[in-house]
Amino acid sequence: MNDVVVIVEKSKCNPKACDYLCMRVCPRNKAGDECIVVDQDKKVAINEEVCIACLICPKKCPFKALKVVRTPKELKKNPVHRFGQNAFRLYGLPIPKKGQVIGLLGANGIGKSTAINLLSGELMPNLGDWTKVATKEELIEFFGGTEIQQYYEDMFNKKLDIAYKPQYIELIPKKFKGKVKDLLKKTDETGKFEEIVDKLEIRSILERDINSISGGELQRVAIAATLLKKGNVFFFDEPSSYLDIRQRLKVAKIVRGLAMPERSTFVVEHDLIMLDYMTDLIHIFYGEKGAYGVVSFPYSSRIGINSYLSGYLREENMQFRDEEIKFVVKEPARLIKREVMVAWPHMRKSYKDYHLEVEAGHLFKGEVVGVVGPNGIGKTTFARMLNGEVKPDEGEPDLKIKISYKPQYIKTSSEMSVQDYLETFRDYAQLKHYFRHLDLNVIMKRKLCELSGGELQRVMVAGCLLKEADFYLIDEPAAHLDVEQRMAVAKAIKEIIHYRHNASALVIDHDIMFLDFISERLLVFSGVPAVTGHATGPFEMREGMNKFLQELGITFRRDEHTHRPRANKPGSQKDLEQKKKGEYYYS
Repeated sequence: MNDVVVIVEKSKCNPKACDYLCMRVCPRNKAGDECIVVDQDKKVAINEEVCIACLICPKKCPFKALKVVRTPKELKKNPVHRFGQNAFRLYGLPIPKKGQVIGLLGANGIGKSTAINLLSGELMPNLGDWTKVATKEELIEFFGGTEIQQYYEDMFNKKLDIAYKPQYIELIPKKFKGKVKDLLKKTDETGKFEEIVDKLEIRSILERDINSISGGELQRVAIAATLLKKGNVFFFDEPSSYLDIRQRLKVAKIVRGLAMPERSTFVVEHDLIMLDYMTDLIHIFYGEKGAYGVVSFPYSSRIGINSYLSGYLREENMQFRDEEIKFVVKEPARLIKREVMVAWPHMRKSYKDYHLEVEAGHLFKGEVVGVVGPNGIGKTTFARMLNGEVKPDEGEPDLKIKISYKPQYIKTSSEMSVQDYLETFRDYAQLKHYFRHLDLNVIMKRKLCELSGGELQRVMVAGCLLKEADFYLIDEPAAHLDVEQRMAVAKAIKEIIHYRHNASALVIDHDIMFLDFISERLLVFSGVPAVTGHATGPFEMREGMNKFLQELGITFRRDEHTHRPRANKPGSQKDLEQKKKGEYYYS
């Protein structure tokens, strides 16, 4: 029998409301064994040596607090780290490679950030014994004969200088008070303050307080602070969050430039185009979310991402997902007459220092149109004009249709449960199978105000799509989501629009792969961020992407096996060849 992994999510366990139902239904408890017991915190704990993985308790638990899974037979040795008796454990670690950028790819809750914390020294491995930290001798023996052994020896001998960009940049203003300039000057160990400030385009915010800047600005400040450290090991945990495609490319080029013989660099990233663009090798993390994670062998970036999309690691004979994520090359639309669902006139909107101009355009019934453009260019203002929240100075749209709008920024103080919220929509029972891959079932009893950013995003996208409407206006649905969740959201949007065959959708996002997967046509925003914006289209995908990417100066090609879009390395033969032809996309 495979090893049993039992997880108790203490934050969900509520014995006062269920009177220890799991203990009462457990067959081993009924037989007189102590399998499920009351822990010191009055919540339940499970004895894994006694548990037979019958799966009755997780099915009966009304709060989805229990998870019983079997690990693959291959995992015979101890985990590298385990957080507690019935808590997450990680098997294996990514392998440091000097002179190369190593990507970490996998779903949320599968151990990527844990691996970074273990390698950075923020967390020391316990090798499965959560009651203590492993000694130097134990670690050297455990990793004997591998690059990780040498890595930990260097750490213990203080030969490693760690530079770490954390995932949760929102915590930075809570730890540091003062101006952006003061934070960066304090962290500067390289003397490259001026250079890094200009590369990341943050000079205009240097005099502002750290707690008054936007998410995208805070992300670039965090990256700058990391780059200013004299490190020989760099960690970047989700560096593209809050950034637009232009800023992501800048960051990717900078991270790519860290690949020097004396350095090791690790990157966790959910934007597959950026991950492919900046890395040499990729470790895939698989397993069971919240239960255990396994680190794969290192693969070349292309093969690693393709394997991840397929859900199968051929070299390790490991199937970790049932469904393959597939992309298709978008053919030009056939010249058939289609009925217009949404149309807007030529519009203008001016503020004190900013001017937006939108050319007249329309959406057909049954289509999904993507929206691309940098931050601060007017995409959200345009969406709010269509939704009636912002009145244009010229050309007010007359949309006599039902609109469902998911805004860019979503916060709630509601104490309503996820289930109660979703059941307020008349079509929920009929349509809930379209959201089967969004992992909503495990958070149904949670309050909306208690959800993480990614959980709330998935719930609000579902709520937007459940509303009966003619036009779905969805602003940044991929934010805070991992790769699989992004594709699940994209599938849900496409399927709901197909189900409501007379409806259409406009989707704003910065993940090019996500938009490539979901869109039939593109609306393109150009101009100078925070100064002027100009929207044109919608265009056919090839024309729209060519227009957008030409302004960025980057070319994309199709992977020959998966058909996913891949960014060409600047100055490569393929890049130069496509630019000469004027083909920035789809070649």
